[in-house]
Order: sequence, then structure tokens, then C-alpha cells
Amino acid sequence: MKCHHILAVFLSAAAMLPTTTQACSVVNDYRAPTNLELADQSELILRGRVVGEVEGETSWDDTLLVEPLEALKGDMPTDILEIDGARLVPIPDERGFGMLSNPYQLEGAHPLSYIGGCIRYIFPKGTIVLFFLEQREGKWRPAGGPFSRWAEDVLEEDAPWMGLSRFYSTLPADNASRRKEMLEAERDQLLAQADDPVASLMAQDVERQLAGPNEAWNTIMRKAIEGEAEVPEGAAAEVAAEAVASLIDDDGYESVGLAESMEEETPLLCFLASNEQAVDCDGVTYLRDEELVDEAD
Repeated sequence: MKCHHILAVFLSAAAMLPTTTQACSVVNDYRAPTNLELADQSELILRGRVVGEVEGETSWDDTLLVEPLEALKGDMPTDILEIDGARLVPIPDERGFGMLSNPYQLEGAHPLSYIGGCIRYIFPKGTIVLFFLEQREGKWRPAGGPFSRWAEDVLEEDAPWMGLSRFYSTLPADNASRRKEMLEAERDQLLAQADDPVASLMAQDVERQLAGPNEAWNTIMRKAIEGEAEVPEGAAAEVAAEAVASLIDDDGYESVGLAESMEEETPLLCFLASNEQAVDCDGVTYLRDEELVDEAD
């Protein structure tokens, strides 16, 4: 069993627990969409520049303003597009919410997807993003659901994610055999570019689409915590917080302990509240009353 560890540092005062964002949780059988499923579910796939916001009564009522640059699927908007429930990164950005997507990471969602609302909903002004959208109640909203790649930064027109998304948006939804043939052909031509590491990364993503639906998210997380699988890209802090929390028992917590994680190079710092009911790892909080459900039960 592959198992890496992080040092858990425990604080005696709950007041010392940093201001954090609660870890996102989903129903037990929820499956994050594959990239191909995300393209299928979207009414509009739009590359656009973030230009502003309209503030609502609460931060969850804010609207992100996007200048359309290119539509990969759906009709090209003729005016500024409004995306419900999204907003700009606060200025000053004291917590680093303005981080951009890794252009070579094609599987996991943006790191901000793994805190709070389960999706990325905060964007730096001026960035260029590929948005996957659907209309609900007359408003454009994120497609795909929790942990989907619905909004990734693509500063270049020929970014790998742009190329894959263009391809996925052209696949026939009503012809499974033709779709499979097209996926296999795309994978093979990418693999044929043996000296191009980016083409290899893209081929791996096409292969994931051929493999079919993702596992249930809670199953993926449980395997990561137990060291049976890799941590989902971007979710290291959430896995670490849940791993530390899983070591808490009814008799109290050991003053020194190790929690399972896949974070090898840069150890995560975790804090235990004095009531032993909350654990924070790199700004993600896990509460004991939200323990993962064991599917074997």
C-alpha cells in the first residue's frame, strides 16, 4: 500500500484555528463528470475574458461579467456575458485566490474547486477562461457540478485544454460507436507525436474518456485517505484534513500523530481545534460531524 505522511500540529485553543473555508462534501454516490461528459452537458462552451462583476445582496448573489472571445459550442454571445453566482477575486488577494490553472493539468479541476462551494467561483480580473455553461431560470450558470473543469484559465488560443475541448465538443452524442472510433483515432495520432510531451498529456486525457465514467467522488477520496490511490489533483488539503480527522476517536486524540497524505515534497500543516471536532489543513476545514460515509456499511 502506498502511504505518505504529513506532520499534524495540534493547537490547544480553538481561537487559534485560522479563518478557513469548510471542505466541500457531496452525496455518497456523486460522480464528477469526465471532461467529455462536461462538454456534452454544456449548452455553451465559451472562451472569454473576465472584465468585472455585479455585486448582489450577498457574495453568492454576485454576477461575473465576461467578454466573449470564442464559442466552441453554442451561439456566440453578442454582448458581455453574465455568469450567475461567480465573482472577482477580492483585492487585496491576501489568501491567494487569484491563482491560475496549470495549463498542463488536464484531469483535475482548479484548486479552488475543492473548498467551499465545490466549484471554482472566484476569478482574477483580466484572466481568460474557458467556461462550460448551461442556462437555468434564464441565467447562465456553471455546467457539470462539483469538481468539474467548468472554468479553467486558458491564456493562449492553442492551450492543450482548448484543443481537447474543441475536439470533445465535436463528438456525436447520439452515435456511441462513431464517438469511440473518433476518440481512438485522436488518441493514436497524439501518441504518434512521440517527441511532444504535451501531446502525450492530451492523449492520456482522451484515454480517460474512453475508460468511461469516473468513480464516485467519496470512493476516490476514501481510497486516497487510505493510501490505495493517488490524491485527486488539487485535493491534497481536503484529503489531509479528512485523514487527520479520521484519527480522532472517542477517547481523545494523541498529542503527536501522523496522518496519511500524498503530499511528499511540501508537508501540509494541520491544526486540531481544542474541542477535537474540527481539523484545518492549508485552509480547508473538516468537521467531525461530516465524516465520510463508508460505502461498505
